[in-house]
Amino acid sequence: MTTPLLTLKQLNRIYLARQMLTQRAEVLVVDAIERLVAMQSQIPNPPYIGLWTRLKNFRRDDLTQLMEQRQIVRCPLLRSTIHLISKDDHHRFHRVIEPALIKGLRSFHGRNIDGMTIPPLVEASIPFMDEKPRSMGELSDFLLTLEPERDREALNYTIRTYLPLVQVPPGGTWGVGSRASYTTAKNWLGTGEPADMSALFLRYLAGYGPASIKDFQTWTGMTKLSEAVEAVKSQLQVFVDENGVQLYDLPDMPHPSAEIPVPMRFIPEYDNLLIAHADRTRILPEEHRKKVFLTAGRVLNTFLVDGFVAGVWKIETKKQQAKLVITPFVMLSIDQQEAIITEGERLISFVADDAEIITIEFAQID
Repeated sequence: MTTPLLTLKQLNRIYLARQMLTQRAEVLVVDAIERLVAMQSQIPNPPYIGLWTRLKNFRRDDLTQLMEQRQIVRCPLLRSTIHLISKDDHHRFHRVIEPALIKGLRSFHGRNIDGMTIPPLVEASIPFMDEKPRSMGELSDFLLTLEPERDREALNYTIRTYLPLVQVPPGGTWGVGSRASYTTAKNWLGTGEPADMSALFLRYLAGYGPASIKDFQTWTGMTKLSEAVEAVKSQLQVFVDENGVQLYDLPDMPHPSAEIPVPMRFIPEYDNLLIAHADRTRILPEEHRKKVFLTAGRVLNTFLVDGFVAGVWKIETKKQQAKLVITPFVMLSIDQQEAIITEGERLISFVADDAEIITIEFAQID
């Protein structure tokens, strides 16, 4: 039997639908974040924009209140980077992702942790972090009393790797900045039942499929995951892309037509939409990749036209003024420009709601 082929444009439309980008979804914020499994959050504000662009009538307080109510937490997770994840999914998947955190620790601080006896440090840190929320500076000061010859950053990274920590609001919420205080996940969230890597793969497919094993490995920051896929392979549909790469998908998931029209969308920096596959061409044309993925892991704000990345954007604010600067990678039609202006005005109103003067500027094509 011939394996069904999915064209690039088919993959694009399927992906956009699962990411709630073909039309804004009417779902609860917790449900939206769980559909994405987790949202990249190195900087606090971008996930708010990511939810605004995906959900109907989303307000900033909708997410902030969930963080205050301990239903959504900000913590180290996929690829050892900070993510937002629901309370229930933290219980399910944090331990599953732990090998990626350990890999990140070894990669960044291998020499600085040589010979370190980690379990006693973790045990000593639990009551210290549970007594009250602590900054990373406070944690490293404490750890240096136990290991005075160690690098303070390596000590912090070690604890956040082996002891699940979460940030405590208002840290990590809109407009507060990246500085935050932490406590243990057990103290903040209680306990729950963990899942396994196979369960995580199924959840990944629901939000990011159809996808290859290599795509899944890229998203998790882990390798050698074929066994987890093999355990659920009999439950899955199999396709190939135009390059002959084998893709897996959940059965009975909708596959919208490649010809459905899709709206333009603004995507915030670091969004997993652009990061979640080894082959990103289903959303980002290869010729534009280096214009979006910069050095030191920076991923710029982008916008989609006809489903694909067509440029980058930024908002500049000064006093009561806000300017949206659009830098396209391709020639835009009059209709496309008008769609960007209409959606851009809404974006400015969301990001800079106190601005009295708003402008939209199209920069020279990059």
